Amino acid sequence: MAFESLTERLQNAFSKLRKKGKISESDLKSAMREIRLALLDADVNFTVVKNFVKTVRDKAIGADVLDGLNPTQQIVKIVNDELVKVMGDSAVGLNKSPKIPTIIMMVGLQGAGKTTTAGKLALKLKNEQKARPLMIAGDVYRPAAIDQLVQVGQQIDVPVFQLGTDVDPVEIVRQGLQKAQEENNDYVIIDTAGRLQIDEKLMDELSRIKDLAHPNEILLVVDAMTGQNAVNTAEGFNNQLDVTGIVLTKLDGDTRGGAALSIRAVTGKPIKFIGQGEKMKDLDVFHPDRMASRILGMGDMLTLIEKTQKEYDDKQAQDMTEKIRENSFDFNDFVDQMDQMQNMGSMEDIMKMIPGMANNPAMKNVNIDPKDMSHMKAIVMSMTPAEREDPDLLNPSRRRRIAGGSGRPVVEVNRMIKQFGQMKKMMNQMSKGNFNGMEGMLGKGVSGRLSKLAMNSMVRKGKKRKKKRMKKNKRNK
Repeated sequence: MAFESLTERLQNAFSKLRKKGKISESDLKSAMREIRLALLDADVNFTVVKNFVKTVRDKAIGADVLDGLNPTQQIVKIVNDELVKVMGDSAVGLNKSPKIPTIIMMVGLQGAGKTTTAGKLALKLKNEQKARPLMIAGDVYRPAAIDQLVQVGQQIDVPVFQLGTDVDPVEIVRQGLQKAQEENNDYVIIDTAGRLQIDEKLMDELSRIKDLAHPNEILLVVDAMTGQNAVNTAEGFNNQLDVTGIVLTKLDGDTRGGAALSIRAVTGKPIKFIGQGEKMKDLDVFHPDRMASRILGMGDMLTLIEKTQKEYDDKQAQDMTEKIRENSFDFNDFVDQMDQMQNMGSMEDIMKMIPGMANNPAMKNVNIDPKDMSHMKAIVMSMTPAEREDPDLLNPSRRRRIAGGSGRPVVEVNRMIKQFGQMKKMMNQMSKGNFNGMEGMLGKGVSGRLSKLAMNSMVRKGKKRKKKRMKKNKRNK
């Protein structure tokens, strides 16, 4: 995931300050040096880094932070505020036309992910706004580009207008817009051609399409893994086309994330969306404050809640709560929960959205292999319907049969059944507000490790509440 190295280095810098207690100007200078090196290593633009570090240092000294209480916390807040400012203060939505259709023109270099992003955006508009988008295939140069867009359209059930590869892209767009008017489509997404680098012929074609379509949005799709080159690309396209927004793709890859911290400051154009996955639903609105929080290792609960709400409706949540309360949670529900969690993304990314988890030392020892989930699911699927509903039926001979059916060792089957029983008991105690003795119930496998990490803070809070109740009862007596 992007920013992992940056997050770790920033945490190290703040950790050194916390150990000091009282911070001197030389301590602050040393911390600023580490922050500067961390940002440069993350491939953030040099001028952006220089201005960022100067602003943080000046604010820390000017606000008498060093002489105040909790100086490290105040410095972290200043860094957080400046990160948000560099990335754009707040989320920026799409520019909408006062009358349909709203026209969105996708531009960018070849390989940045324009075609896939066009499909992701169409699906997002369709699901969240009940929109009726039309996609126009305007890339007549890249082999199979039109076929790719058509396949994407079929996958998300969105129509694609195309006239093949022998027609001028400007004419394709003209006829596509006419089709959208006839069909009353409220959004038109134009997939344009890209090149390996910016050239005059490409820009001339894009300018002609812009003059014809008068798009409400010109979204520049940029590959975050190209680092500093992404900023140079953004500058080139913006100078020629005056783009209205940026879409950063492949932020889930092995990228240092410098593009996200540089593009807004260099171009003045907002990052509107980020792509963090290969699935068609993996396109998220860019929230600078949430990204800053994740960079500093403080989690991102709002995004986690939104992801959860997308996967669970109110009835599902209510049904699951009732099952947990009645202690009737079974292996069928267990599989449903695994499927829902996998739909939300990788477990590591989900855990890092929980405040305190990103820089929790225990997280470094958690290696969650997606195959583990598949193995657990295979074990459950090898059970009979009766066994899934009533785990008490699982005697040794049945467990041997399940092991043979799932292709997993008997010891693994036994371990998973034991962990399921522990988890079920823990969930039932949680529903009753009882946190006592939970630490000893947590196993060592995948579910045990995750449960332990997720429950640590809840156990502490439960103990604090109990302590407060005891004090209150003592006073009342």
